[in-house]
Amino acid sequence: MTSASGTTDVVAVCAALGDETRWQVLTEVGRGEASASALAERLPVSRQAIAKHLAVLAEVGLVEPVRAGREVRYRAVGARLGLLARTLEAVGARWDERLAAIARLAEAPPG
Repeated sequence: MTSASGTTDVVAVCAALGDETRWQVLTEVGRGEASASALAERLPVSRQAIAKHLAVLAEVGLVEPVRAGREVRYRAVGARLGLLARTLEAVGARWDERLAAIARLAEAPPG
């Protein structure tokens, strides 16, 4: 996950997902396209707050708006979530390698 400047934007995605309400909004949108009004009916948050959360999620590429007549519905961007998962998995694998190397050093006989 890289931005135009070549630096990773995982931080922006994680920050967006760090808000519990945004996570709930993304979870709901992941179940199927939904408008801000429909999401406000399902979650204990106002429509205006939902719209702001959707804007943040759209800005980092986790959801995208889809016009359906006069209504705007949002859908999750699965490829973006998959890319985040692979990025985090790669970070975890590197840490596993480092920890295994430390364990080998700690368990090696002296001398």
